[in-house]
Amino acid sequence: MDQSNKVRYQPRVRYDRTLRYFATVAFGDARSAIRASEVLVKVHAKAVGTEPISGRRYDANDPDSQLWIHLTAWHSILYAYERYGPGRLSEADERRYWEDCAVAAELQTCDPAAVPRTREGIRAYFEDVRPRLAGSEAAQAMMEHLLNAKVMFPPLPRVARPGAWVVNRALRAATIATMPRWMRRLAGIRQSAAVDAAIVPLMKAHFRVAAMNPRWQLAALRLISPLTVPVVRPVLLGTPPESEETMTPAQARARYGTGTPVELYERLRTAA
Repeated sequence: MDQSNKVRYQPRVRYDRTLRYFATVAFGDARSAIRASEVLVKVHAKAVGTEPISGRRYDANDPDSQLWIHLTAWHSILYAYERYGPGRLSEADERRYWEDCAVAAELQTCDPAAVPRTREGIRAYFEDVRPRLAGSEAAQAMMEHLLNAKVMFPPLPRVARPGAWVVNRALRAATIATMPRWMRRLAGIRQSAAVDAAIVPLMKAHFRVAAMNPRWQLAALRLISPLTVPVVRPVLLGTPPESEETMTPAQARARYGTGTPVELYERLRTAA
C-alpha cells in the first residue's frame, strides 16, 4: 500500500471504488458482482512488494491477505452498525450475516471455508492473527492519513470548510472509538475513554436522522462516493428488481462463463 502510494495520493478515488465494490456485492446483480470481482483481482495484482519489517514478499491477492481484508471489513461494518446504529442483530440475522460473509468471500481469492460463521469464531481468528501483526512507521503514517476524513470529500468552497473540519474530527473520533486498545497501540493512535463515550450519542443521533429520509442518505453518498449512488439508489428508494432470481457466485460464473478469482490470480501471476 505504501509502496504504490495510490491510497495516499488518490484516497478519494480509492475510497469511492472500494465503497462501490462493497455495495455491488451487497445489492448489485450477479453479473456486476462477478465483473467487480475480476476488476478487484486485477487491481490487487499490481499491489506487490516487500514488507518493511519482515522483508517477506507482499501480495495483495494472497489468500491470507484477502481473508484478513475481507473479515476486518465485514466485522467493522457490523460493529459500527451495533455501536452507532440500532444495536445488535437478532441471533438469526447475525447467523445469516456471517453466512453471507462466506458467500461474498467467493468473490475474492480467499477460501470461503476459512470464514468463521460466528462472532466467537471471528474473535478467535483475530486472536490467532494478532501476534503476526506489526505497526511499521509506514503503516502508522498511512493510518494517520486515512483517519483524516477530508480524504473522502471533494474540493469544498471556503465557506464550507469549517463545517467539514467539524465533520472530519467527529468521524475520526468515531472511527478510533471502534478500534480495540491493542490496535491503537500498534497504530500509534491515542484517544481517551471520555471521547470514546462522548462520540456515541452524537453518531447515533446523526444516523437516526439520516435514516429518516432515503434522499438525505443519497445526498450524503453523492458527496463522498458518487460511484456508489447508482448501485444503492434502487435499494434506498424501494425500486423493485428486474428479476427476483438470486445466484451464488459459483452459479453466476457458470452462467456467464467466467473463472474463479483464484484461477484469474494464477493466470496473472504466470503472466507477470
